[in-house]
Amino acid sequence: MGVELRPLGVKCNIACQYCYQHPQRDVEESTKPYDMDKMKEAILQEGGDFTLFGGEALLVPIEDLEELWSWGLEQFGSNSVQTNGSLITDAHIAMFKKYKVNVGLSIDGPGDLNDVRWAGNLERTRKLTQQSEDAIAQLAKEGLKPSIIITLHRGNVGTAEKRKRMGAWIKELDQIGVRAARLHLMEVESESIRAIYHLTEKENTETLLYFHQLESELKQLRFDIFSEIESLLKADDHGLSCVWKACDPYTTSAVRGVEGNGQRSNCGRTNKEGIDFVKSGLPSYARYISLYHTPQEHGGCNGCRFFAMCKGHCPGTSLEGDWRNRTEHCNVWKTLFELTEERMIAEGEVPLSTHGILPFVEQKLIEGWSQGINPSIQSLIAQAAQQQKVS
Repeated sequence: MGVELRPLGVKCNIACQYCYQHPQRDVEESTKPYDMDKMKEAILQEGGDFTLFGGEALLVPIEDLEELWSWGLEQFGSNSVQTNGSLITDAHIAMFKKYKVNVGLSIDGPGDLNDVRWAGNLERTRKLTQQSEDAIAQLAKEGLKPSIIITLHRGNVGTAEKRKRMGAWIKELDQIGVRAARLHLMEVESESIRAIYHLTEKENTETLLYFHQLESELKQLRFDIFSEIESLLKADDHGLSCVWKACDPYTTSAVRGVEGNGQRSNCGRTNKEGIDFVKSGLPSYARYISLYHTPQEHGGCNGCRFFAMCKGHCPGTSLEGDWRNRTEHCNVWKTLFELTEERMIAEGEVPLSTHGILPFVEQKLIEGWSQGINPSIQSLIAQAAQQQKVS
């Protein structure tokens, strides 16, 4: 991933009830000035293209958006933005086209299924949801084909009837040309939110399996988590999401944040106290070494045949909000790995989880992490093949 540029920090025009950025929002200044020159300098020092992020990225005045995207196109050849879509206007769409802006849009469903993305009162919430839906349709019509992020919770998939409505909406997105959607299991920041919105382990599993089945009925739209799990079992971890890549919560290599004053920052998903710690210069993989050795009954991953692929998943979803533990969604992901593993075996393939090379891969991962290196599975498989060739 490239740089996440947050000119206005986590300022947003709505207040999603489950938002993982609330701890930051509780302590952040209500108004944050930004410095265009410092942001550009920091992006260049990071050495990669950037995604305009928030909070809500499109709260940035349109003339400043144009300056950033004009510069981004000149420097990197394209731009990206992540938005809830409710503020998109014709002027924004014209700039998306002019400055080659890839649009990611976060929405949890149509109409009342998106009510958890609250905007102060029900009337305003529904109005902004409709604006987001209209924006998706207009973007698709203009050939911009946004990618969608959907967070799963009781409000949008908590019953069979809601899942059915979500499925119908996904089919509509597929028909108008949307090609990619990311499904997020809800990250919990407080027990009160858990009690209202969080799905049970069984509900999360059933929902993901529902969408997996739905995918086979779609013409072009794909949910990337299913293909990623299959790729991991095929020992192909190139280009996959950060949640599978042994993220250090104090360096978050996949999210290189730049704030409005040019300061570097980390991914907000691991920020449970609202404090933006200064980004560490060197990564540590202590979490993953510990998880490998810690019994599962104590929050670890010891003995799990999927560990080399999953690595305890995202530290932002760790048990009890403690990044040292494995994800609280462990059994959900394990079920998906098991089902994919069974299908591959039935088709005559040998998944990494049952392959004789797995102990070698695990050993080399631990050795690498102990030395401050995060080797890919692909590189370790290539190393093993080379050693076998030499011997």
